[in-house]
Amino acid sequence: MARIGYLAVLSEDPESLAGFYARYFGFEELGRTKDGDVTLTDGGFNITLFRHRPDLGEPRMEPGLHHLGIAVDDIEHTVARYLEHYPRGTVIAESGELSRGEVRIHDPECNPVSLSARNFGIKPGAPRVPRIAHIALNALDPEAVEDFYMKVFGFPELWAAHAARREEPGYRNRHVGDGHTNVAIQAFYNDSEGHEGRMGIAHMGVIVADSQAFAASIEGPATIAKRPASRTQSEVRMRDPEGNGCDLSQRGWEVEIGKWARAAP
Repeated sequence: MARIGYLAVLSEDPESLAGFYARYFGFEELGRTKDGDVTLTDGGFNITLFRHRPDLGEPRMEPGLHHLGIAVDDIEHTVARYLEHYPRGTVIAESGELSRGEVRIHDPECNPVSLSARNFGIKPGAPRVPRIAHIALNALDPEAVEDFYMKVFGFPELWAAHAARREEPGYRNRHVGDGHTNVAIQAFYNDSEGHEGRMGIAHMGVIVADSQAFAASIEGPATIAKRPASRTQSEVRMRDPEGNGCDLSQRGWEVEIGKWARAAP
């Protein structure tokens, strides 16, 4: 089964930001490039902090959380399925180095999605905490982006996070999952309390054993805010030293129908 296993971040100071996540989250450094990029892991994700620079040549160049990547069994078959559903879709070769996938495709709103047949260089292991278990995307057409993840990767639609709201007029948020990570696809134009208007990846979410204690331990280097009561899957919104949003949750996220990723059983 396809699994999300990569997160690319455009960083003004990758070395410093990597130090923050290593010190407070326990993420391990896997490697660096001559250009100053740093790759970390939480045990399940390859998290690459790219030094923000013009020659990256990305379609969107604003600093911050940039794009995700998905580990697949067969890239050729995945690309074929992508082109079957999106005949005019764009497929680009990537270097296959530790900091990148082997091929890049794009969702209906032109957000890159890297593909890897080598699990982005991460060796499978037992889940640990803290770890990434949630990524939130903002989209102009959430239904179209949800359709992309369901058709190309076979991710199921999830309902638990918004079961009480899905019948509300105008409510368009969607959720899918790969069995390990929850992906929330939110309407960009959205007046819900706590919503952040940022195209593409709006924030990530990390499971911790005790969200309040963890937040207290990192306040200062990071900024901390309580999540609104309507945001039921996380308790705290952290912003790292570069302003990237990260939800801290001890409750966890629904990652498959009837299955939750939590800090403990």
